Amino acid sequence: MNEIVRDQISLNIDDNISYLKQLLKDNSDIVMREFYVVNMKCCLIYVDGMADKNLIDHFLLEPLMRFEGKVLDISIIKDRIANVSEISEKSKLSEGIIGALSGDSLLLVQNNKSCLVIGTRLWPTRGVSEPSSETVIKGSREGFTETVRFNTALIRRRVRDTRLRLEHLSIGRRSKSDTFIIYIDDIVNKDALSLIKERLGKIDIDAVFDSGILEEFIEDNMYSPFPQVQYTERPDVVAAALYEGRIAVLIDNSPSALIVPATLPNLFQSPDDYNGRWINATFIRLVRLFALFLTLVMPSLYISVTSFNTYTIPTKLAYSIAASREGVPFPAFVEVIIMELFLAMLMEAIVRLPKPIGATIAIVGGLIIGQAAVSAGIVSPVMIIIIAVTAITNFLTPNYDITSAFRFYRYLLIIFSSVAGLYGMVIGLIIFLIQLLQLKSFGVPYLAPAVSPDIDDYKDFLLRLPYGLIRKRPKYMNTGDKIRQKKGRL
Repeated sequence: MNEIVRDQISLNIDDNISYLKQLLKDNSDIVMREFYVVNMKCCLIYVDGMADKNLIDHFLLEPLMRFEGKVLDISIIKDRIANVSEISEKSKLSEGIIGALSGDSLLLVQNNKSCLVIGTRLWPTRGVSEPSSETVIKGSREGFTETVRFNTALIRRRVRDTRLRLEHLSIGRRSKSDTFIIYIDDIVNKDALSLIKERLGKIDIDAVFDSGILEEFIEDNMYSPFPQVQYTERPDVVAAALYEGRIAVLIDNSPSALIVPATLPNLFQSPDDYNGRWINATFIRLVRLFALFLTLVMPSLYISVTSFNTYTIPTKLAYSIAASREGVPFPAFVEVIIMELFLAMLMEAIVRLPKPIGATIAIVGGLIIGQAAVSAGIVSPVMIIIIAVTAITNFLTPNYDITSAFRFYRYLLIIFSSVAGLYGMVIGLIIFLIQLLQLKSFGVPYLAPAVSPDIDDYKDFLLRLPYGLIRKRPKYMNTGDKIRQKKGRL
């Protein structure tokens, strides 16, 4: 925007008006209201549909028209005339135009080298509702919206701390999207904070419309399928992350917040783990971990034991699998690939279609087509069971990006096991672990606290111990204030 709009404000208001008319020509929603106050020409610019006309008419224009003083300038309007709570003086015309295009109103006055930006934003918004992508059984039902100021208010409501910081940035040369870096000053990981500011400051692109675009600019390794930034639509999740020393990034027009640093255990956890009984939460976490292992190795293990390493399973089970595959014309590898591709297409269809139709597609695809494929001899009944278990376990993890990453490595293990059986699967798992060990998110190991030497960090890892035992913040986060409760219940 700075490359297009000039900064200098002329003392001759007609020059400013003619320049702005040329700059904003062919825009029927741009309102430019010219009027006189004590023989001083003024001009008010705002966007119809984004500014509050009632506020403009009754609290700005009406007091101006009734002004009976002899001298009118910007400071008098700001301090004595305008009955609005949010008003700021700008010395650059470019800043005034950005404000007007954001929903505020720009006021120019004859013989003044500065302008006023009046807070009159009132655009159509979606109300606060429950996020559909992160459902919980017990806990808050509020979710973020596309209006960033609503989102910051939802966070401020939960973090009533004078040390909470909301730093504003404008990202995008043309879009100038409002972006906020949110953290608690005396808790935050200072190294991660410096990195996020540096990476956001280096973004040089025309427009940023969603947090997903920001993620690609700030993550450590863009070539890894694993997300190094945590997505959430829940303000309570963001508040909990802030108290752990992490940082949230909000951008206007996006209902999702980004949280950094992000580790694999963070993405593996759910708000229900903290809102329910700790024993139940621990059990569910162990179930999720087992499910992740199953979704990763089930198809490749099937290929290995049916095509290469049949001696590793009981004889009766081997005979049963062989009998079920009798008449199937394809080897196990082709059978798995067919069903994996069908599952991927089915999942994509369910996501893209409207909910009522998507549910129907799930029933048709999962039952009718699966049964027909078995009856036609294309795949074996055991293969249907393997794919069904894989699909169920794949979606036990609360974070969708993690399930996509595990799906990618599942395909890799399928290829390796089709070449070398169990040995190939083990090689694929070693590559998988090496990738995880090498990853970092803003200086924090991706597998933390699994690689942390501090025993306190394990109290909220695979287990979720009672709150009375979790006295310290995670050591691997390198926080400022390291104590979250001075004396626990136990």
